[in-house]
Amino acid sequence: MSTEFALDLRLARRKSGFSQRDTAHLLALNRSKLSLLETGLRLPSLVQICTLSLIYGRSFESLFAAIMDEARSSLRQRILSMPTTTRTYAGSLNREHSIERLARSLAVEPDDHGGA
Repeated sequence: MSTEFALDLRLARRKSGFSQRDTAHLLALNRSKLSLLETGLRLPSLVQICTLSLIYGRSFESLFAAIMDEARSSLRQRILSMPTTTRTYAGSLNREHSIERLARSLAVEPDDHGGA
């Protein structure tokens, strides 16, 4: 997991004025599990992510920007190697449009991958 994420999480807690004990209580965790989150040794669950966003008054994307960047980077690489041949059936009719939409949202040129 990203060290930047862990540092951001710790900084958000400190800026809020909460102690680890306070935040652990609000997350229904013990302090040692919160410490694992803040040192980057453990990823939070989806419920914990939402709760942390509420506790610190920050959007999900701002609080987890480093993880979102990692996910975008991985998708950028994988979209470039999309299979070009797929079986056509009713459920695949929007495939090309979806690939192009995803490529645009990731700022990848649609012509740069095998699927569009």
